[in-house]
Amino acid sequence: MTGNEVVAWAAAAAGADMMCGYPITPQNEIMHTWAVLAKEHGLGFLQTEDELSAGFATIGAVMAGRRAFSATAGPGNILMQEPISMAEMMRIPAVWIIQQRGGPSTATVIYSQQEVRLTCLGGNGEGHRIVYSTSSHQDLFDYTIKAFATAWRTRFPTFVLGDGYQAKMLEALTLYNPEDRGLPLATPEPFVGKPGTPGQDRLPAHFRNTFSIEDELYEVLTLNIRDYEETAPDLVEFEQDGCEGAEAVLVAHGIVSRAAREAAQALRARGVRAGYFRPITLRPFPGAALADAVRGAGWLLVVESAYGQLESLVREGLYGRATVNVRTYLRPGVGITAEEIVDAVEGGDGHAGSTVVLGPRAEGQVGAG
Repeated sequence: MTGNEVVAWAAAAAGADMMCGYPITPQNEIMHTWAVLAKEHGLGFLQTEDELSAGFATIGAVMAGRRAFSATAGPGNILMQEPISMAEMMRIPAVWIIQQRGGPSTATVIYSQQEVRLTCLGGNGEGHRIVYSTSSHQDLFDYTIKAFATAWRTRFPTFVLGDGYQAKMLEALTLYNPEDRGLPLATPEPFVGKPGTPGQDRLPAHFRNTFSIEDELYEVLTLNIRDYEETAPDLVEFEQDGCEGAEAVLVAHGIVSRAAREAAQALRARGVRAGYFRPITLRPFPGAALADAVRGAGWLLVVESAYGQLESLVREGLYGRATVNVRTYLRPGVGITAEEIVDAVEGGDGHAGSTVVLGPRAEGQVGAG
């Protein structure tokens, strides 16, 4: 299957019954495949006039009791940030699939990892969301299913962050019914339109994204921040290999992590003690786990098809936890091979040079930038 086909089938397996979207490459086949599934199985599908409408329609569907999702990329991801911010404010558990393309603006319709910041931190204010970064078609299937369960359990909007390569290429995977594996599914209920008279038979359904005074907003944000920070440790996911005793650790996410893993194996075969670390959740980011992985290493190399977007998450995640030399191999909007990573390690080809991440300061210690 193509990755886009995988996403549509995974959403169906997760019990999704509504998609709202607007066409944009490279995610279009998610909509095409879902439209066929919807016709065959009596599911909901709405193509709106633009991404703003698709995002708000998704929220409306969830509030009406549907397991709804949307998918987009690039400029569409930018437009989606307004309804996504509303979902963050109102704690609406919708799912978004992002198949990254090149940027800024229209750029290329092919591939990049340049939508990390936008997907993890887009919107205004300190909104809260969960972001899974996939590296394979099996990941796309597994984490699309998981995204629905996570979103409805936590009531935070949840993202599956793929890319144009995953969207379009063919790859084998195992399809399954999540219920056969005992995996939790989303359990939706209508947020509005429930039986009874509001104020008499039940509490009124009152979902706000607008506040008259600062203290009202502060009270809601404080509650959301507390909920997110309490659940974050249970959400964090990562994988690593060969980090214990490593002199260098390769850090990459998404499809680039496949090249990084292969490069680490090749370097070890050449006598270089190389480890590999892949954050699966980019938000919340596994900073503590990464600090443990690089403890004792001489340096780490951040590899990404963007210009420092993963690097910034790495630095923030390590700050105050570990002191390590950080190097980068950055190719914004361009695919990266294992051979290029090996050459970067052996040749010292770091695009942004090397810097130091500050660890905890000892008493009287002066920190260096």
